[in-house]
Amino acid sequence: MSTEIRTFSIPDAAAEEAQAELSSFLRTVEVQRIETAYADGAWRVLVLFTDLRRKEESQQIEAAIAAALNGWRDKAAAQAGVTRDAILADDLVQEIARFAPTTEHELAIIVNARGQAISPQGGEIVQVVRSTLDLLID
Repeated sequence: MSTEIRTFSIPDAAAEEAQAELSSFLRTVEVQRIETAYADGAWRVLVLFTDLRRKEESQQIEAAIAAALNGWRDKAAAQAGVTRDAILADDLVQEIARFAPTTEHELAIIVNARGQAISPQGGEIVQVVRSTLDLLID
């Protein structure tokens, strides 16, 4: 999730209205940082923020992908007669859900960044992610 920037101007002549607009905006975001400066009869306010609606949406997508991967991994582990972790480690499930790779190349980047090798089931993992995203979009 990326940080966004928005600027506000609070002129001396219409401070109450401008402050109300800024306050309303601040209730809908997670503020990372605020910078202010006064020039030409107005306060300039720079807000670095994360949109809470997008944050909530991202968390829901991550949870859906993690649930789908856990379901797939349970079935794969049962078929192979091994533990879930032998198929895909818990912490890796969370990383994959966070980045939602839709190609094996993207998956390899995520897995390699954690110092691990891509599993033989890389194609299946990517398919689970794709299918979950398709369900969420429709």
